Amino acid sequence: MPVRKPSTERQRRLGAELRRMREHIGMTINEATGLHRTDRTTVSNTESARSGVSSDRVRVWAANYRCPDAAYVDALADMARERGPYWWDEYRDALPAGLLDIAEMEHYASALRSAQIMHMPGLLQSPDYMRGIFAEAVPPMSSVDMERHIGFRARRAQLLDRSDPPPCEFLVHEAALQMRFGDRGVHLRQIQHLLKQSERPNITLRVVPFSAGGFANAGSSTLYACGPVPQLDAVQIDVPTGVTFLHAETHLVNYRVVLDRMRERALEPGKSLDFIRRVAHEI
Repeated sequence: MPVRKPSTERQRRLGAELRRMREHIGMTINEATGLHRTDRTTVSNTESARSGVSSDRVRVWAANYRCPDAAYVDALADMARERGPYWWDEYRDALPAGLLDIAEMEHYASALRSAQIMHMPGLLQSPDYMRGIFAEAVPPMSSVDMERHIGFRARRAQLLDRSDPPPCEFLVHEAALQMRFGDRGVHLRQIQHLLKQSERPNITLRVVPFSAGGFANAGSSTLYACGPVPQLDAVQIDVPTGVTFLHAETHLVNYRVVLDRMRERALEPGKSLDFIRRVAHEI
């Protein structure tokens, strides 16, 4: 396979899984080259996602590594088979690559779990609310750049309009419900938009009130995307320099616990909607 353009997070994940599969049986790259009847550069470039890989090669390498998990191998082969273009490719030269990777992760997720502390969930934001958030950016965004970011986030939300949208659980802290981005009218319309979106059958909305007290990872928002098999789940968190993706087994286990504990402190869906309506009434 020829060296490709800068890889996406999903392509890097596929390479990382092939490396993990090799390392799991204690095989070096040199040993793998002999087994695969290829050269060291091919194995290295494939594992680092500098080169693409076919689904057939994924299956051959998995067989050589004696991987016993057929569902896992099938999922990796499907990842190798994926070909664009995708809607987010239109933004490839206009927005940070990490934002495009989030759209890609959401697109392929079998389910989404989101924990938001200070902002409404991105997929449930109204355009005016987005504009209020981006107005606080440092350094300031130009009007053109702001509208581009708003358009991109709105396209991401179209995921919910698919005929087969993924089940989504949104854990929203009371702080996010009270924080204003924009004026009172923007705030109220965003709350109303949140309630409207909660009517979708694939959406579960739970509020974590201030009275619930502290909980793990309270200072960070989290997006957890479920893959076709648990080994291919992924976590995305926001950091000051952009976005970070995590998929090591330890991270996945820990973030599942974090989200489960936050859910335990959240109100049930019906009580959560009542809580949100009270917030709207007080605006």
